[in-house]
This record gives sequence, C-alpha cells and structure tokens, in this order.
Amino acid sequence: MSDLRERVEALAPWFHNIDLGEGLWTAPDHFLGNYPGFKFDRFADAVPADLTGKSVLDIGCNAGFYSVEMARRGAARVLGIDEDERYLAQARLVADTLGFPSLEFRKLNVYDVGALGERFDLVIFMGVLYHLRHPLLALDLIREHVAGDLLLFQTMQQGSNEVADVPEDHPFHAEGGGPPPIFDAPGYPKMHFIERSFSNDWTNWWAPNRACSAAMLRASGFEIVAHPEDEVFLARVTDVPYSQWGPASVYPARGVEK
Repeated sequence: MSDLRERVEALAPWFHNIDLGEGLWTAPDHFLGNYPGFKFDRFADAVPADLTGKSVLDIGCNAGFYSVEMARRGAARVLGIDEDERYLAQARLVADTLGFPSLEFRKLNVYDVGALGERFDLVIFMGVLYHLRHPLLALDLIREHVAGDLLLFQTMQQGSNEVADVPEDHPFHAEGGGPPPIFDAPGYPKMHFIERSFSNDWTNWWAPNRACSAAMLRASGFEIVAHPEDEVFLARVTDVPYSQWGPASVYPARGVEK
C-alpha cells in the first residue's frame, strides 16, 4: 500500500477523488469534497444499470471515475480519451488498482474523435464543453462520428434555470420597432462567454444557461430523454443529424412535433 500511495502522490494533483481501497483516496482534500462521486449519486439511476455487451466512450475522462463506473455496470468495452498525459496516467493507475485492466485510455482531442472510426452505445461528455473554444462544433462531431445511441452530457451552467417558449422563427424587429423582446427573456437560450478567468481557471470559456444546454443538444441532433440533475442531460441520437437538416427534416431532427 505504501508503494501505491507513493504512485498516487507522484501523479498529484488529482481532480477525481477516487477510493482505491484500504482508506486510500486520490484527492482526500478536494475542495469540492467527494467529487465526482457525490455528483454521480444524484443521477446514477438515469444511466442504464446493465451495460452488458455495450461500448462506452468517455470523452475528457480525467482520472477515469466514469470509465470505471461504466465498467462496473458490465460494459464490454470502455475507452477513455483525454489530452492530458497526467490524467491518462492517473486513469490507468486507477483502472489497474481497482481490477479493470481491460479499460483503454488514449490521448485524443474531442475535435479528432472521427479518427476513432467507430460508434459507441454510450458516449460520456461530462465537464468538457465549457473548456472548449468551439463547443457546438464538438457536439456536432460527437453526433456525426461516435454517438451510436446515448449521450451522457454535463456542463457548468450560469444564469437562469427558466426555459422560455422560443418561437419557431424570430422577426427582425419587434412590433413597433426595436429588437424582439424574446432575447431578453430569462429563459431564452444564452451562452455566457467568459473572456477572463472563472474560478481561477482560464480554460473556462463558456457558461450556458439551462435552456441553452438543452438547445445545443437538440441543435446537434440529440433528443433529450432525461434531465436528472441541474447540469446533467441524458440524450439519444435522432435519425437526422444537423448536417442533413432541411425544410422537411428540421423538426424531427430537433425532436419537436410541428
């Protein structure tokens, strides 16, 4: 155990606090507490309990918390990808220590998921979108190349939790002149751009409100099937991706009855 503790400390700092057994946790002093375990407890029931025979892609896997949880549910194959070599080393250590040596971890950018050349039954995209310079592009690429059925999605959100009834078309001017008032509605989909640092992290670029998170998923060709936690959505791939939208397909693709 002392050797394992030294290996854990050598890979610090850890963002995932994971129980490695015998009282050894990877980040016992985490500023968020037992993260992401306490968050997962809030929506764990929304994820299929039995993933036997299923494939899972964990995008931005960090230290592999969600990869391990999906393996515990019987997933036949779990691939975690991340850009950070230290996170990948952490994930491999966690998987080996907890008895999941078949878990695969690979260095790959979310914008390059097409290079994988395969689709997965479940794609996990948790805690990544707000760090990206091009968030909607990332969702489009996930839908186009790797999402085979379900998407488990989470993003930091700011602003209103209201969801406005958005019109199918927006007039250029409001009646009597001026901009349409719908844009000022608290529940209108809004993406807040963070020009400077947020919570001492300069990589936090975006913070959508709840309506915007849902709208972006629909715009990328996903139908929301569950919203088990404020920032978490479970979505399913629709029949028509954004790239094939047209007058006859836009409503089915967005999961909306015309």
